[in-house]
Amino acid sequence: MLCPLRTMRCALFVAALAFAATSSAGAQETMKLPPGMTPAMMKMMMTPGKPHPPGLPTGVEPWMGCIPAMGFHYVKPQNKPFGPIYGYYQGKPVFTEVMVLAQKFTDGTSWNNLLKPLPGYTINHVDIWWEPHGHPGYLVPHYDIHAWYVPHAVHMKYCGNTSGKKPAFL
Repeated sequence: MLCPLRTMRCALFVAALAFAATSSAGAQETMKLPPGMTPAMMKMMMTPGKPHPPGLPTGVEPWMGCIPAMGFHYVKPQNKPFGPIYGYYQGKPVFTEVMVLAQKFTDGTSWNNLLKPLPGYTINHVDIWWEPHGHPGYLVPHYDIHAWYVPHAVHMKYCGNTSGKKPAFL
């Protein structure tokens, strides 16, 4: 079985694999997507950002496309999946993120001086999103910890997320 966990994240992962594996419009139209996701949204999420936008650290590479409520993700390959991961949207960096394995918290692991803003930016707020079944890029239970440089109401509208809420498929 490709994905033993029946979650929206799992469905997104399977849909992404199916989308990437097909090029015919007919196959894309019949593909089952998670609730609230459209084929156009899937295409947007699977189209990586530009190779190295200004303001991000040297050596980062695009990781996925434009993710609703977050923007584009960039990371140094050797830092996957923990991070730091950097968000970028509309010409500027918008967050620094780490993905912490749930077991690390249970084990009592500590980190010091972990989420630093990029030079010239300040942290506006921190969001911690529990991912009980993981998501594409990190398919195990973990926490996504984003240190945002922009207000919550602003980033929640990124990448066409008109509801301003975290999409169910994330």
